[in-house]
Amino acid sequence: MSAPFAHQAGCVVIEGRGVLIEGAPGAGKSSLALALIDRGAGFVGDDSVMLEVVDGRLLARPHPNTRGLMEIRGLGLVPMPVVDAAPVAFVLSLSRDAPRYIEQAPIRRLGAVDLPHITLWPDSPVLHLRAEWALRHYGLPSAPLEK
Repeated sequence: MSAPFAHQAGCVVIEGRGVLIEGAPGAGKSSLALALIDRGAGFVGDDSVMLEVVDGRLLARPHPNTRGLMEIRGLGLVPMPVVDAAPVAFVLSLSRDAPRYIEQAPIRRLGAVDLPHITLWPDSPVLHLRAEWALRHYGLPSAPLEK
């Protein structure tokens, strides 16, 4: 087990697997998270989460300073139910420099854990669907969390 550390990213959990969402300010991280939550994802954190390695897996938890709050542009900070912990299955970066296609996911090391790292073009009207497909196709498999 490692000491928890703060990481600048949002995180949602889909079918037991966490998706870290990174990108520059204004890239659409919170909008993507909100669209995924609307489709049934759970909310872990917005803009900052706590990461910790437990039994070889990277776990994302809500940051204590922003727990249960999501910034929705134009509305401000909105209370949101949270998921207390999610095993991270992959890192999703939003960038206009995203490749058109990949043959395999590059690997990103976070907290001594290797994770698939997908970069998607943020301006897609179906970005939430692409994120779900990326999780299905490239995400690490789920495993139940120990209580």
